[in-house]
Amino acid sequence: MAKHPTSFALPHVARLHAYTPGLQPGEPGWIKLNTNENPYPPSPRVAEALRREIGEDGATLRLYPNSRSTPLREAVARLHGLEADRVFIGNGADDVLNLLIRCFCAPESAAGFTLPSYSLYPVLVGIQDGRALPLDFDRSMRLPVDAIAASAASIFLLTSPNAPTGVGFRRAEIEEILRRFRGLLVVDETYAIFAEEDAAPLLAQYPHLCVVRTFSKSHCLAGMRAGYALAHPEVIGLLDRMKDSYNVSRLTQTAVLAAVGDPDYYAILIRKIKATRDRLYEQWTAKLGWFTYPSQANFLFTEPRDPAGRTGPEVARGLYDHLCARKILVRYFGSHALTSSFLRISVGTDEEMLVLQENLEAWLKHA
Repeated sequence: MAKHPTSFALPHVARLHAYTPGLQPGEPGWIKLNTNENPYPPSPRVAEALRREIGEDGATLRLYPNSRSTPLREAVARLHGLEADRVFIGNGADDVLNLLIRCFCAPESAAGFTLPSYSLYPVLVGIQDGRALPLDFDRSMRLPVDAIAASAASIFLLTSPNAPTGVGFRRAEIEEILRRFRGLLVVDETYAIFAEEDAAPLLAQYPHLCVVRTFSKSHCLAGMRAGYALAHPEVIGLLDRMKDSYNVSRLTQTAVLAAVGDPDYYAILIRKIKATRDRLYEQWTAKLGWFTYPSQANFLFTEPRDPAGRTGPEVARGLYDHLCARKILVRYFGSHALTSSFLRISVGTDEEMLVLQENLEAWLKHA
């Protein structure tokens, strides 16, 4: 009898646990606060640019895109005051992170990351059959500068602001790590647009720094899949060797270029999201008495307290189920001791936040 084809797969692939994204409901009517998408539409220039690119007959879609996303690299370089050879464009920030792990991680070359942080990191290390060197946060969420600096990892992934807590780290702390860490420090700045500080100004001084960003949150383009890396030209060269031939589509490049060209539109949105976030933080901490991490992202990580004053995994899960039954999606991370009594709630529109608040108050009355 012939072997089943899966028996020829690499052994480590059979042991993999795939990344689990937030639920994506197919039917309308849901308030979706579980994947940190920007709640507002992109700049009107995006739709206009896409219509021009497609044209009446869609003939341009038969042509391959610019293989290096050159115009977009140049636009991102201008955003950060860098040369274009310091910019790499990927099919979302996840694509960039995947390529970095493929370049720098193996069984003999470990990848480090903090726990909790983006749960894709260990998946990418597992795909590479690499070795992981995780470091645990405690509840204070203070950045373990000494432990990261002393890590034996060849590449260390640091999410700043952190996911899922939203805690931001100071540039001075990141620079202290860079002074002492010997590998490649990747600062994943998915939420940097909402933060007080970022690490990009350190690129000129530290060739072993790589900053990764996305257009999903900042420019309302999660559906287009575009992210980028800022790094030393030689690091960018490694990513270029590893990438797919045409890794970013024509339409994605068109959409992002149009979005980047309308900074005033996005500045208004970012201010609005931050104002909504800060108002919710005050409500939940002062009015409800819930411990909530001060957030520098577009979400809040809060520890719900039931009417009896209890917290814990059962309380958090109970509120999650209560909201889900009312078609409000938030995120629950039950697999880590630090996160299991919390919910991560994305900042939506003011109207969505009003519905959320009404349902939180209803839960407090009947829980």
